[in-house]
This record gives sequence, structure tokens and C-alpha cells, in this order.
Amino acid sequence: MCGICGIAIAENKEHISPSLLSSMCKTIAHRGPDDEGIFIEENVGLGVRRLSIIDLEGGHQPLSNEDHSVWIAHNGEVYNFPALRKELISRGHTFKTKTDTETIVHCYEEWGKDFIQKLRGMFAFALWDKQQNQLLLVRDRMGIKPLYYTLLEDRTLVFGSELKAVLTHPGVKRSLEPQALDYFLTLEYIPAPLSIFKNIFKLPAGCLLLYNKGKIQIKKYWELESSNSAPKKISKKTLHSLMDELYDLLKESVKLRLISDVPLGAFLSGGIDSSAIVGLMRELGASPLKTFSIGFEDASYNELNHARRIAQKFQTEHEEFILRPQALDLTEKLIHHMDEPFGDFSIFPTYLISKMARSHVKVILSGDGGDELFAGYEHYQAQKLSQLPLSSLFQKTFPAVLKKFPPSAKKKGAWNKLRRYCQGFEHSPELRHLRWMMFLSPENKKSLYSENLVQKLNGIKQINDIAPFQELFSNINCLDALNGELYLDLKTYLVDNILVKVDRMSMATSLETRVPLLDHKIVEFISNLPGRLKLRHLTTKWIFKKTMEQLLPRQNIFRSKEGFSIPIKHWLRMELKDLMLDYLNERRIREGGFFNFEFIKKMIDFHLQGRENFSHQLWALLVFEIWKEQYL
Repeated sequence: MCGICGIAIAENKEHISPSLLSSMCKTIAHRGPDDEGIFIEENVGLGVRRLSIIDLEGGHQPLSNEDHSVWIAHNGEVYNFPALRKELISRGHTFKTKTDTETIVHCYEEWGKDFIQKLRGMFAFALWDKQQNQLLLVRDRMGIKPLYYTLLEDRTLVFGSELKAVLTHPGVKRSLEPQALDYFLTLEYIPAPLSIFKNIFKLPAGCLLLYNKGKIQIKKYWELESSNSAPKKISKKTLHSLMDELYDLLKESVKLRLISDVPLGAFLSGGIDSSAIVGLMRELGASPLKTFSIGFEDASYNELNHARRIAQKFQTEHEEFILRPQALDLTEKLIHHMDEPFGDFSIFPTYLISKMARSHVKVILSGDGGDELFAGYEHYQAQKLSQLPLSSLFQKTFPAVLKKFPPSAKKKGAWNKLRRYCQGFEHSPELRHLRWMMFLSPENKKSLYSENLVQKLNGIKQINDIAPFQELFSNINCLDALNGELYLDLKTYLVDNILVKVDRMSMATSLETRVPLLDHKIVEFISNLPGRLKLRHLTTKWIFKKTMEQLLPRQNIFRSKEGFSIPIKHWLRMELKDLMLDYLNERRIREGGFFNFEFIKKMIDFHLQGRENFSHQLWALLVFEIWKEQYL
């Protein structure tokens, strides 16, 4: 696991500065505190900060093939490298290290650009082919590892694992992208390929970028193929066979991710995803098995009892951490680590549990991805309910009534769920389940956005005008209703929210996080199962739950989903109040020129009085103002 960066120039008219590459590396030193490496040749320069996981002594990067014609800077892990290495040696290749990184180089030599199909893992790498005078940037299928790039006016390519590295180059301009700001305030994240800066982009998941003589080509090398070919009726025998196959795939995926030359452990929330990972680790003989959980003083947010049950069952070496409001001293630090405005509250527990785990291990296994694979979120239920015959009558009657009553102080509860369900109807039904994942309605945008921002956006746009989603909406026409919803989340929310959060917060502590549920073989298998096996009536993750009955206690499998969240609505009224009032004051807002202060003031007043829950909107605005001060 590492952080990478680099520069490629169109012509050999100027020299690539080693000090500039070193400065770029220093911005991502937290991703690789163990070593720094720089390679410069003619019109390309590669930089690496290394977190040593495999071949601790011999894995210095960048590294090359035998004749030094191919060089690589690699971030991530290729889990099937031992089998690939064995095959490559039988074909005559000579290895000087025991790393997965060198295996990628020889795969490229042997199979050309098709070599990517051979790789199984999480990765983002830059590969320089001197003979072809070509630089290849590659990002893994699911987008677990990040990669940003920009093409300057003189056709120079600048890239890095994080925006900070790219921004270090003096030729990169810091100009805000208004459309990205709109997406952030709507979704709480910025969908690829956009970033918050104009002309700086995320390389999309499952894509490669070719750079040659100042020109770039972006190609998709993997797509999730799914169909409606599954039979309408599935026999008990067939169902048991599918569950057996799923169990074997999960076990194989976990086994691959136990390969490490350093200590490893697992995050444990007590939900089915993390519990399944821990249970399979124990079944595979992982020892010592260290697990880490985080809890809250607020009982409605605390899940530690569920985690303890699993820790006791599988006899793990268990560590717990109680997150208190004092942790909000981290606000500005964590926003800096995110690089872009990012609205997911759970950056706090993710960072703190990563920091706790890092004091014991260097690698962690996590259950991320299970909700998007198996339909674990409430918005899948909401979308299904909205298709019922009586839903149109409900949409006309209840929303106006619910607005007259304040939200409950509890985390969720039936009342708050009903209110959130009704808020989804403020958006177009063409958006499918995404309307329950939005936090700023078109009406609110009219009140919040300044005339200046509206002009830059060419008028208020709804989310169904978002370019990054257009192709996805067309791709789901061949899928059943639920698989269409899952496909959207796998391509958007998972890669641009969940995986971003996990990567940035764990790497901020120099901790490698592996996600077994997102092995592409598992993703392909699950995506071809009919949706009714994932959301059965209103039971989420049905086939996963039935499969895990042989391994986990029923109390953990069939408990209600809580989510890895924090009591932010309460903290904004108390511990975060002064910070919010400072950054969202009238002077700052008017000088910024993006928003109308009157509407922000109204949201603040309503939230502090408990008349409405504007935590998502106020937190997003607070994050943006802090980010703007740090980066602009």
C-alpha cells in the first residue's frame, strides 16, 4: 500500500525537477511513511511513498523489469500475485523481489494491455513503457484505490493518489468547479470523473488512461455485466447451491486478503458484514485475530454489545473506543485529509477506529460494500414501497402533514423514517432511489444559491441533469428493478462516498484497509442473482443472511441496521455550535458569494430550536466553508 504521484511531459524541452516530485511525495507521506522513491527518465517522473506490507526489505519503488524498459509506481495490493508469479517464472521471467508490484510489470511484458484482466485486487498504478514512449494509469475495477489527474495547457500530465499531490505542481490552477459544488451539496459527495477543481479529474473505476506525446485516451477495461436471464422460480436445491457458492467465494476472498508480512486485524461493528469477515477469518485460522470497535455515549448510536457478541464467539483480541464530542477537535484536520468537500459524518468514527487499530496492526479487513451488493439500505425499501398502488395517495397527503410536526430526538425511529421517506417525494421519480439519498431539494436550492452561483450553473439543475449519471441510467434498462438500484450505488455512492471515506481516513493513519466483499468475482456473482433474492419483501440482504446462518448468531444477522454514524444533529446544537456559527456567519457567507445568508440563518435557527433537522445541510455548508479556507 502506498501513495503515488508523477509528471509526464509532451516533449523533452524541459527537465522534470526531482525536488518537485519529492514535494509531491511529501504531501502524501501519511500514505507511505516507510520509504520514498523517485524515478526520472527523459519525459516522465514517478514518485512513491511506501507503506511496507509485502517483502518489507526488497520492495522499494518505483521498480522495473530486467532491462529497465518498464517502470511502475503502484498503490494497492494484487492478491493473486503468488499464482501469477509462478506462471510468469515458468514462462521465463526473472524476479528480483517478492512483491506483487514486480508481478504487475512482468504481467505487462507477457500479456500487453490485456494483463489488467489477470489482476485480482485493489490498485492504482502508473506504468511507464520506454520503448512505446507511453505512460499507462490504471485504477481497479471497483475504485477502491484513488487516482487524480490533470492535463496542463502545455499538455503536461500531472497525477497523484490525492489532490494534494496534484495541487503541488506550480502549473496547476486552483479554480472551483461550480457543478461539483452543486453535486456535493445535493449528494454530500462529488461523483467521478469530476473533482471540486476545474480541469482536475478522478480516473473512473475500472478504467485506464493512456498518455503519449501530450495526448490522453481513457478506456474502460471492465464493466459489471448483469442480465435478467435468471429463472422466475428458483428451487430449494438451486437456492442452496447458490448459497454454497456464495459462501465459498466469500471464504476464498477473505483467504486471499490474509496474505501479509505484517500484523493484521478486522473492524467489527457487530453487523452482518463485518461479523461475516471476522467469522471467516477465524474459520481460516487467522491468529492472533484482533478486532476493533467504536461506540458512543448516546445509547441510540451505540452498537458495542453486538460487536462484543461476535468477539466472544470467535475469541478475538478485542479493542473498543468510545467516541465523545471532544473528537470534533479533529474537524479541520479531517476535512484537510479529504481534499474535497465531503459530507459523510462518519469520517470521525472511521478515522478514530483506524487510529486505534494502527497502534496494533498495519493491515485491516473491513466489511464495506455489503449494503451496496446485497441491498442493505433503507432507500431500497423506500423505492420498493413507492411503487405500490397506494403510494400516489400517500405522496399527496402525508408530506404536507408531516412538515407541521418536528423530528424526533432519536437517531431514527418510525417517525423520523416516515419524515425522511416523505422528503424523497420532493424529487422526480425518474431519479429512482437516488431521491432518498439527496439532501437539497430543487426548491431549497432556489433559496440557498446566490444569483452568482445560479448563473455559473446556467440555472438551477436537478440531479437528473447530472452528466456522470446519464450513462448509468441507460445501462440499468436491462436489469430488474432492484438490481438497477444496486448498480447505481455500486457505480456512484460506493465508489465516490464509502470507499473515499475509508481510503482517506485509514490512510491518514497509515493503515491499509482491505475489503473482501468487493472482490470482483463476488461482485460479478452477486450482480447476476435476481433482485428478489437480495430484497425479499422488505427483508434486506436476504440471501446473505440465509447464507451466514451457518456461521453467525441470529441476533447479529437479523438485527435492525444502525449504520456507522454519529449524533451530529445533537453536536451541531451543542459542541459544534460555536464552530458552525463562526464559519456560517453573515460576513463569510456574503464575501464568499455562493449562498444567500438569509436561508442559512433560517436553517440554523430552526435546527437549534429543534423545529427541524438540518444537520445534513448545515454540516455540508460548514465543511465547504472550512475546505474553502484551507484550499482556496
